[in-house]
Amino acid sequence: MVEFTHIRDEKVHMVDVGEKAEIRREAIAAGRIRLRKETLAAIRSGTTLKGNVLATAQVAATLAVKDTPRLIPMCHAIPVTAVGISFDQQEDAIEVTVTVRSVGKTGVEMEALTGVSVALLTIWDMVKSAEKDDQGQYPVTRIEDIRVLEKRKG
Repeated sequence: MVEFTHIRDEKVHMVDVGEKAEIRREAIAAGRIRLRKETLAAIRSGTTLKGNVLATAQVAATLAVKDTPRLIPMCHAIPVTAVGISFDQQEDAIEVTVTVRSVGKTGVEMEALTGVSVALLTIWDMVKSAEKDDQGQYPVTRIEDIRVLEKRKG
């Protein structure tokens, strides 16, 4: 059974960034999904059942970046000026890197992290039928090491 802790008498709020200056900001985040070698080969050859895995993950990451304030309650809506997504297909995994740029009053690391997370989840969704074992479990598949690589401002 899962127990839920209820927050009592605690206020949650967005931080007021109104007095901060608007400056250029950039964040780079990355994460990886481990997959079966056969699945990775199908992604490379374009033979997965649901279609082009990386193109779909790229679109999903872009949408996630733009929707971050809807998903994370205390995150500010910011003017995203650029989103870059890259994939590094490794022997046993795919590494996703998302770069987000903005000119604004608050950082963009949450947007970059959200983009990475949704790209990885999209990859999993696109290949889950190939990743399941005979019992319907995912013995190899795992998302790991989601992190901010760098953030810059000014």
